[in-house]
Amino acid sequence: MNFFEVIFGNGRWIYLWHGLEVTIVLTTISVVAGLFLGLILAIFRTSTATPFIFLTRLQKKNTPKLLARVTSFNPFQVFAKIYIGLIRGTPVLVQLLIMYYVVFGSMRTVPKLIVAAIAFAMNSAAYIAEIIRGGIESVDKGQLEAARSLGFSHIKAMYYIVLPQALKNAMPGLIGEGVAMLKETSIVGWIGLSDIMRGADDIRSLTATAFQSLIAAAILYLVLTLIFSKIMFRMEKKLNNNEDK
Repeated sequence: MNFFEVIFGNGRWIYLWHGLEVTIVLTTISVVAGLFLGLILAIFRTSTATPFIFLTRLQKKNTPKLLARVTSFNPFQVFAKIYIGLIRGTPVLVQLLIMYYVVFGSMRTVPKLIVAAIAFAMNSAAYIAEIIRGGIESVDKGQLEAARSLGFSHIKAMYYIVLPQALKNAMPGLIGEGVAMLKETSIVGWIGLSDIMRGADDIRSLTATAFQSLIAAAILYLVLTLIFSKIMFRMEKKLNNNEDK
């Protein structure tokens, strides 16, 4: 059978169509949620908060080193470092299977799409956090100090001055992470979710041909990647034009 007979014969294209819908929805939810979580993690990662600083009143001349460490302890930064290290140090497939079989193992009423979206968002957040952290650190620290001297709180200075510039600087990295997330969703077939790859596999099993169905899946991923990249690059260009005005 030729390519068109394999894909369109007996309406088999519907497997890829439903898979395309699942892939688009899953990627959109994962990227948006991952961006939100990643932004929070990046703020934690660059935080200078020391909530136990009040213990300094207990310090004396011979203050124990332990007390000195406690007063300078930053729980937000430590949490972000541990989270990012764990997520980046383990395969996304393992995280997906843990989320499905362990975390939601006793809650089968939760849709597989939601379970997968949570797993991918948590994974993407770790990478996005480091990308945004790089963007934050690329902003001149003098701007933050100037804002504080003008009466801005640290939160307001970050929100109005630092983060807009940081996100603009981090845009190329965020685009790359979005593209990577789109392609990583191809593993959701491991938990029985019918995405593009699962649709291609169904066609392969029905027609006993692998080449045509896999080429069709590759074309769909390529088209989605090009469309996503085009939209994001236009957004980046628009941000740069607004910055120049």
